[in-house]
Amino acid sequence: MKPQIETKILSPLIGDSIPLPEYSTSGAAGMDIRACIEQTVILKARTGQIINAGFAISIRDANLCAILAPRSGLGIKHGIILSNNIGVIDSCYQGEIKVGLFNRSDVDFTINAGDRICQMLFMPVTQVSLNVIDEFSETTDRGTGGLGHTGIS
Repeated sequence: MKPQIETKILSPLIGDSIPLPEYSTSGAAGMDIRACIEQTVILKARTGQIINAGFAISIRDANLCAILAPRSGLGIKHGIILSNNIGVIDSCYQGEIKVGLFNRSDVDFTINAGDRICQMLFMPVTQVSLNVIDEFSETTDRGTGGLGHTGIS
């Protein structure tokens, strides 16, 4: 059974001309979020802007969060990515979903009402407590090697 996420519509455009987020295919991991805007937005080259999604969710389960992820086609074909790479929607957040987009290309990009601008995935969360120690009880094969320690090839 799929978890039920309470969803509040905040814009009259949702449901009228812009659908709520939905899965494009039966195997899709993310739901498409659409631009909930009344007028076309020109996302200038090398700039960012926040686009409203027109709805809010209430997850209310500390074992779940929502992740906003870029759409690969927008990133690869047009240079449109999320301003912060991914967005994390905590289970306690109930405000409007807003999408920070960044145009990393040298060409302005047009966003129309209802355009799919990112995807929302629901992911499990494990909260932990940190146990401060002087030395790790076991060392791994990797140890402290990091940032390219295995090379490229």
